[in-house]
Amino acid sequence: MKYPIRVLATLAMLLPLACSAQAHDGHLPLTDGVIKKLDLAAGNVTIAHGEIVNLKMPPMTMSFKARDPAMLKPWKEGDKVRFRSAEVKGALTVISIDAAK
Repeated sequence: MKYPIRVLATLAMLLPLACSAQAHDGHLPLTDGVIKKLDLAAGNVTIAHGEIVNLKMPPMTMSFKARDPAMLKPWKEGDKVRFRSAEVKGALTVISIDAAK
């Protein structure tokens, strides 16, 4: 099937928008986890977490970059959290983090 060049050009322009839509907080699933390590100076947090559906990641313990390092200040090792994560500029990133209920 052949498509007019303007249709292909429009699709090419919209593709990056579709890929970045995942980074909007409300569209990402919440994942349960426990904070294992905090590095406030580097803006990193290590979390033992359940499955992260949007990243197709099984349960494991791993380090994430914080979208805003200030979001890590209230937390300490051992805190149970619910967080949203996405790949941002090639780095696995915590987009939001709240206390688990």
